[in-house]
Amino acid sequence: MEDLFLLKCIDHIHDGLCTGLSRFSGPSRAALVYAMDREGPVRVHDPQDLLRGHEPRLRELYLKDRFWAKCDRQENREEMLCERSLDLAGLISFGGRFRNVYHQMWFTDHHVDLCSSGPTERWLEHACRLLSQDLGSRSILDLETSGYVLQDFATHAVRDHIIDIRNMSVGPDTQLRIYPILEAVLNISKTQEEGKWPFGELIFVEPRLVDRVHYLATFAEFEQPAMKDIKHIRKLLQAVEGNRHRLVSDGQRIIGVGTGRMPDFSVNVEFRGRHGFIRLQEETICSFSDGGFHSTTRRANLVQLEEALLELNLDSSKIFNIMKVVGKLVSSAQERKHGCAVVLDFGSPLASISAQHLESPLDLKRHMDLDLATALARVDGALHIDMMYLKLHAFAALLDGRAVPGENRARGARYNSALRFTAEHEQVILVVVSSDRPISIIQHGAELKAACDWIPRYQCMADPPAMEDWVRQNGS
Repeated sequence: MEDLFLLKCIDHIHDGLCTGLSRFSGPSRAALVYAMDREGPVRVHDPQDLLRGHEPRLRELYLKDRFWAKCDRQENREEMLCERSLDLAGLISFGGRFRNVYHQMWFTDHHVDLCSSGPTERWLEHACRLLSQDLGSRSILDLETSGYVLQDFATHAVRDHIIDIRNMSVGPDTQLRIYPILEAVLNISKTQEEGKWPFGELIFVEPRLVDRVHYLATFAEFEQPAMKDIKHIRKLLQAVEGNRHRLVSDGQRIIGVGTGRMPDFSVNVEFRGRHGFIRLQEETICSFSDGGFHSTTRRANLVQLEEALLELNLDSSKIFNIMKVVGKLVSSAQERKHGCAVVLDFGSPLASISAQHLESPLDLKRHMDLDLATALARVDGALHIDMMYLKLHAFAALLDGRAVPGENRARGARYNSALRFTAEHEQVILVVVSSDRPISIIQHGAELKAACDWIPRYQCMADPPAMEDWVRQNGS
């Protein structure tokens, strides 16, 4: 039986990690592979089967190659010695060694719409540190603290990733403080001006490099708005809305309006109304919306649609054009925050649908017709598209059908009508966009998903199995 205190530490950190990453990236699982000393055994804590399917690779790494036991640990070492990340498909991992935990490797889901894996890796790194810290203190009173810390670690994870990148480039003597910048970004993003959300770019330049910016205008030294003056900065953003100019800050004050190339490794913040993005060089670090940071790129996730199209044996150029049109329709609906449904009909003849039919179908390969289709998507009802020729035949379509298993009353009429309609029409694929952004691809009366739903489990595992037993139990 493993040390009960160790199991409780792992359980609290695991739960906090799953909760925090789910808020940051959407439903997320976590798993841990660890060994308390060099002789093992290596144990697996995987209550949500995150590592299922990776047994052959883990057996090779841990049981055959034994990579984890090849590095001598310094007994007097207090700081973490980082492990190399394990490149497992669909997973993000981070590991480390401490004096009191010889090896630990944390894993979580790699979501398809991730801006950058960096913040998530920093999250896993902190989980490593907290486990070692808790085992070192062995304080029952502080046992739950680590879990709570990991639940709300988004700002810290984003900050740590930005700091790591900048330290490798401009060095550790930077004067640009990231925490105040992130706080200001969230405050600005929540501030409306005359009923409008912020648009435009705000760039934070290393103070010693501000003179390298090409300014169109600068503010008098004693009249430069401080970063804490959120309302004033929100007003100034209007000056860079809809153009290529940017507000320039040294992290303390707004210096002026600049344009052209900015100093390397400046922190670039782009406001896009209710959401925005933080970038460093060419890397998009994260997005932000609703007063918090998130990992999503906010692009439509249409992987299941692409897979369904591949099964129809369409040529690659046709699939590309279909994905381009659907992506445009979905993105427009998401940005305007209205729901819509798109019926992709590959039958001949097309399905009979009660709708507002067009005398001359719109050719969605034409830019102007596609723009009109995005406007028609706002009308209540579905768009009916001839998928093979990419032509819009009708809008405001009413989808009906008989009740089918798997209906979900929590998803609303649009989703459930799509289930019923596709159950009775095998020649269609339906794309449903909810007003709160989720996208569903529905065919044959069921939603196409990349993975099965999983149910959170919060109980402490009695005894995580050894790697040998875990591999054998999973049939590998």
